[in-house]
Amino acid sequence: QVQLVESGGELVQAGGSLRLSCAASGRTFSDYAMGWFRQAPGKEREFVVAINWNGGRINYADSVKGRFTISRDNAKNTLYLQMNNLKPEDTAVYYCAAKQNYNSDIYYPARYDYWGQGTQVTVSL
Repeated sequence: QVQLVESGGELVQAGGSLRLSCAASGRTFSDYAMGWFRQAPGKEREFVVAINWNGGRINYADSVKGRFTISRDNAKNTLYLQMNNLKPEDTAVYYCAAKQNYNSDIYYPARYDYWGQGTQVTVSL
């Protein structure tokens, strides 16, 4: 089992920045590829970005490319999402998730084994 706890979400003005964290416990954090997803009200959960076990492979959704940066610190069992130049359309609950393999399945929520409870990000005009 892997337990994931997100933090860092809050209300921010458009153009602002936030850094989300995802603290992992349980099994060895570095054994897992990690992803960030988000879900806005009335919409399906969507892929934001994923990172492999050592940060050597990263894939971003086009909507966040150039604005968001994912990173991980395996020594601290923590995943991060630095979000810059935030837009109102970034408003959503953000979730971190873990899966064992970094492959073509990284884009699909159903392929992840463990999820956090989510943290709310709200971007105002």
